[in-house]
Parts: sequence; structure tokens; C-alpha cells
Amino acid sequence: MKVYKYGANVDTDVIIPARHLNNPDPKALASHCMEDIDAQFASTVEEGDIIVAGPNFGCGSSREHAPVAIKACGVKCVIAPSFARIFYRNAINIGFPIMECAQAAEEINAGDQVSVDFATGVITDETTGKTYQAAPFPEFINGIIQSGGLLNSLKARGVAK
Repeated sequence: MKVYKYGANVDTDVIIPARHLNNPDPKALASHCMEDIDAQFASTVEEGDIIVAGPNFGCGSSREHAPVAIKACGVKCVIAPSFARIFYRNAINIGFPIMECAQAAEEINAGDQVSVDFATGVITDETTGKTYQAAPFPEFINGIIQSGGLLNSLKARGVAK
């Protein structure tokens, strides 16, 4: 999984610019993902690639379109030292994994090949051979992610239809 690396405070307006919110289709959103910070991202990102960023990723508005756009691009996860709380919750709600690990976010470089183990929280930079430890998700959050989002999780448990 190839890494795309960004700095601190990547906000939701950069992740998916407001001018593209008139079409809520995930694939349409994906085609404009990150375009104001990385014009080539949407055309070069591949299934399983990873975003690594600085602190406070996903700050700004509460729009759930931001994690939807990233997930629809095929990104496997985002690794950052911290996430804006509403982005964190929106990501979990749609079943998109995000990992908090300051050392990994600082040391992993753009273009590195990285693998992640969500069950253990281990992040491995295959390019350098270095491993990092993020906190694994609690069982209930892992269940939401594995189900593909909160609504699917609730349906599986018979709580929602």
C-alpha cells in the first residue's frame, strides 16, 4: 500500500471541496478527493493505498462527505497523530478505519509501502522495515468497521432495519 503524505490540519474543505457537494454519490465525491491540496490524488490513488498526515486531520466542518470521499477512493486507512473529533466519529460511522500514531505519522514518508494490522494496531513501513504501535480499536468499534459502518452493524445485531 503506497503512502500519500500531507501536513497538519488537513480540513474537510480540502478533503472534498464544498463546490462538489451537490452530487452525494461516493464515486463522484472520490473523483474530487484532495484536489485542492493534491491535484493528482484522485487520478493516481489505488485501492489499498494509505494516507499519512499531521495532527488534527479532518478539522473544519462536520460534513460526513470527507471520510466518504476518502473511502470511495479505495484508501485503506488514514494514519495521523490526531483527528478532529467529528471526522473521527464520521469515519467510524461509515466503517472507515483511522489510526492515531504520532511516531508513524512523523516518520513514514510519501511513497513508502505500508501495511497495517487493525486487530493489533501494528503499522509496518515495509520500505524501512520499521514498525509502529497504534492502539487497536476497541471490540465494539472494530465491529462497526468490520460491518461496513454503524447502520450495518446495528442491522446485524437486529437493532435497526
